Amino acid sequence: MKWLILALVCLQLSEGLVRVPLRKGKSMGQAMKEKGVLKDFLKHHKYDPGRKYHSNEFNVAYEPMTNYLNSFYFGEISIGTPPQTFLVVFDTGSSNLWVPSTYCHDKACTNHAKFNPNASSTYSSIDESYTLCYGVGDLYVALGYDTVTIQNITVRKQEFGLSMDEPTDPFYYSNYDGVLGMAYPGIAIPGFNTLMQNMVQQGQLSEPIFSFYFSRKPTYQYGAEVILGGIDSQLFTGEITWAPVIEEVYWKIALDEFSIGKKSTSWCSQGCHAIVDTGTFLLTIPYQYLWDFLNAVGAQESYGDYVVDCSSIQNMPTLTFVINGVKFPLPPSIYDNGYCSVAVESTYVASESGHPLWILGDVFLRQYYSVFDMANNRVGFALSN
Repeated sequence: MKWLILALVCLQLSEGLVRVPLRKGKSMGQAMKEKGVLKDFLKHHKYDPGRKYHSNEFNVAYEPMTNYLNSFYFGEISIGTPPQTFLVVFDTGSSNLWVPSTYCHDKACTNHAKFNPNASSTYSSIDESYTLCYGVGDLYVALGYDTVTIQNITVRKQEFGLSMDEPTDPFYYSNYDGVLGMAYPGIAIPGFNTLMQNMVQQGQLSEPIFSFYFSRKPTYQYGAEVILGGIDSQLFTGEITWAPVIEEVYWKIALDEFSIGKKSTSWCSQGCHAIVDTGTFLLTIPYQYLWDFLNAVGAQESYGDYVVDCSSIQNMPTLTFVINGVKFPLPPSIYDNGYCSVAVESTYVASESGHPLWILGDVFLRQYYSVFDMANNRVGFALSN
């Protein structure tokens, strides 16, 4: 199943509320403790002021994330006073924060933690509701303000969505509760600050920057993290290559070239664009080039997947993206999803500029540490350790 959380530009003002009882879920810490890995994880991943962070340690939050089947990475936040805990996808492909709530009685909400506004002394209602559109379907939310906490970062009076109506597929089957959008305000609900904007304006970050590390080890369930306010130089090798954001809506950058094996495709001869999206686990390919790509790597469509001969995986070609003059190769071990198929699909959002549009999802980001610089509107990449 291909779950994609890239936000589509579809924000609709609505009205009306329905209330149902609260049901809490397990926190990430509880789940790790039950699996017997919490003590070892904290031993090796605790916050350490002596580590070589890019910025001052005072306002840097080090947030571990769960790697669920190499498809989604999610971490823990809390909302309200006293705090109510949720697992969320830290998503650079959308801009809104939402969690399930006691307003929701859909099947998708029954097996997740739900925010109870009546249980928080710092909650205030906005008396508005919206429909949020994602690649996986539409979501209907009420709006409210409350305190949001991520590790040592506390954001006051943050606008967020309380879900009232969630599509069963995929949210009923998801191991996370909600989504924390980290893209630009252009795809956020208008009239409110995003969480990232408030972190900066309230002085919660040493620098207006955040970075992601996704481990390439598929068996290491907790080998991922998002660092808010800094860069951890222990998690990558070499220098960071920077690419300017070309459209301040998504984290969209330019691609100079794309090669399959040793051969340039010339698909980007007139320029290509790519959205860097931690909420899409696949690599998506411009629709006009998908079949050429599948032929080049020896894949065929089968029930919605693109399968290859299991014995030939090691002979599939390396894929190479050229970003700001620097080559970023993906060996077949990275874009093979482990089931004798390639982890790709056609790009499902339109390219308003007309340039071929890619989405660099987690398949790419497991290979390269990524840095999102809000002050300078640029994205950086370096080879992950």
